[in-house]
Amino acid sequence: MQGTVDGFTYGLVTPVAAFFMAALGAALGLRCTTRSLHTTRSCRIGWLALGSLSIGSGVWTMHFIAMTGFTVREAPISYDKALTFAGLAVAVVMIGIGIFIVGYRGATRMALITGGTITGLGIASMHYLGMAGMRMAAHLAYDTPLVVLSVLIAGVAATGALWAAVTLRGALSGLGASILMAVAVTGMHYTGMAALDVHLHLPPTLPADLADVLPRDRPAEIIGPMLAGPACFLLLAAVVLLFDPRAMTGEPDPYPRAGHRPRSMVREGAARARYR
Repeated sequence: MQGTVDGFTYGLVTPVAAFFMAALGAALGLRCTTRSLHTTRSCRIGWLALGSLSIGSGVWTMHFIAMTGFTVREAPISYDKALTFAGLAVAVVMIGIGIFIVGYRGATRMALITGGTITGLGIASMHYLGMAGMRMAAHLAYDTPLVVLSVLIAGVAATGALWAAVTLRGALSGLGASILMAVAVTGMHYTGMAALDVHLHLPPTLPADLADVLPRDRPAEIIGPMLAGPACFLLLAAVVLLFDPRAMTGEPDPYPRAGHRPRSMVREGAARARYR
């Protein structure tokens, strides 16, 4: 028996809230990635790690906010905690690998393609692990072309977001990169959900009113407490980024006195002079 699926139980509330959380996590994470390119090598790891956690937490939080709006009329839904939090870990690790590649290799074409692809795969892996963690009296089936499309959306948009974050300057470009990453996450999510079919495991004889024997789930009561930790972390990351990175890491001002230039700039100037 085909389940009656509703992905927008609360209307636009959950998609909009989910998109906002994805954009917030992306804004914090991409900001950390950008700052890592302008700091010493010893401090770069800290900024990239904070960026990985921010984007991963934002992606995971976005997914489960969106899932509060997902219901199957004939079956209550619960979640396997091990798989649910495994999705968070996979997202943080794979997104971390992606932005570490960009953070250490720079905005080269290969680094961006590789880092963006791995980041997109991390987003997709988190989504499908989260779906695998759902527990209900039903079998989940997916339309393969839509699943492939969802992964492509995540990879292409994540690559574009990383490119914008590390090559463009200014508040508007940072905002654009964050929105692009949020599009990657939410676009991947709802494309993946469109690929889903729910086939119920029900007894052959059923009463006329299924609601009498199969109560509807209250997803907010299940998912809400799980979101507290990642949401608090995103708030903490936002507070950290309010400060100048040099104040947080104890680095000296890169321009401590007028006329001083970093050694790299001096070397570049000398090289240009030799070839004149």
